[in-house]
Amino acid sequence: MSDSKLIEESGRERLLDPVDRVSEMLFGLFMALTFVGAVSVATTGQQEIRTMLLAAFGCNLAWGLVDAVMYVVQTLTNRGRALVLARSVRAADAQSGCRIIERSLGPGVRAIASAAEIEAMRARLLALPSVPERPKLQRDDLLGALGIFLICVLATFPVVLPFLFITDVAIAKNTSRGIALTMLFAGGFALGRWSGYGSWRAGLLMVALGTALVGAIMALGG
Repeated sequence: MSDSKLIEESGRERLLDPVDRVSEMLFGLFMALTFVGAVSVATTGQQEIRTMLLAAFGCNLAWGLVDAVMYVVQTLTNRGRALVLARSVRAADAQSGCRIIERSLGPGVRAIASAAEIEAMRARLLALPSVPERPKLQRDDLLGALGIFLICVLATFPVVLPFLFITDVAIAKNTSRGIALTMLFAGGFALGRWSGYGSWRAGLLMVALGTALVGAIMALGG
């Protein structure tokens, strides 16, 4: 990989890291749960169930598309920002260039980066033959957007499928709730394991947080 391409890609995280995947799954799940939570055991018939399923699927389809497009926009924006910083460093004197690099680092990296390491970054930028004028869309960007779309949409099915296969609405609703709680726990477990916060604790907290969020969304008319 050339240095110029490396700079172009520096503004983008790797293709759908665990936080991306779990966050999109939970978002799609929350959206679906707002529809499932509106199902009334006493009054809902098969026609209303079908309407609910179509509404849940259509909503996640729309928001999956929005999230996918915004992922591409964010990726290009971050990559463009990286190119702007690279050109600024190349045009500045040594001291100013190092300050630009230092300000662009995250707080955690900035705290441990030495002056020699920052100078080495500046020297590498100066050694580049050129810096692209504009960020370019890569194949992985489109794959990442597609992955976000699919995760958001597919998160709908586990919580609505019980209504397709179980005729008793009360049993179907309880089954759907059980699946949703399991998915919430799994999502929290994965995030906790990734962040080092504590897998089981994070899983239980996500169940509590997800339940509260869905309740708030429904109370606000969502």
